[in-house]
Amino acid sequence: MVKRICHEGEDCPVARSLDAIGDWWSLLIIRDAFDGKRRFGEFQKNIGVAKNILAARLRNLVAHGILDMVPASDGSAYQDYVLTQKGRDLFPVLVAITQWGCTYFYDARENFPVMVDKVSGQPVRVLELHAHDGRLLDADDVTLTFPTVKTARKKSRADTEAA
Repeated sequence: MVKRICHEGEDCPVARSLDAIGDWWSLLIIRDAFDGKRRFGEFQKNIGVAKNILAARLRNLVAHGILDMVPASDGSAYQDYVLTQKGRDLFPVLVAITQWGCTYFYDARENFPVMVDKVSGQPVRVLELHAHDGRLLDADDVTLTFPTVKTARKKSRADTEAA
């Protein structure tokens, strides 16, 4: 088996992120956590992953601060896995993958899932990337740059809450 490469020191934020969420099992675990799954057995049953692989992925997600282990909500001796704020901030990523998957991996005759706003009951709009002035952007309209001052990085929600 090929040993995974660590991208911790990479300049690319996609590469760094893949260390935490870069395999299908991890994304399915995160998806299930958003759907309310909390226990090892729930993840294993729903995803169908081998227990040793699930254990390794859960450890990795906890180590990267995406999931947290907390005492079981029912007071038993078990541990629950819950999304941290860092994990909850992955929601737009899962929405984007869901919307992309519905567009490209369902036949026109298939019934595919629709994400619906619980308040209005209306379908959620497709995610879009907009410029600061509101213009719709696509891949040809953006580039990744590196500010000369490290403090110029956008503050995350976790940074803001910690301050």
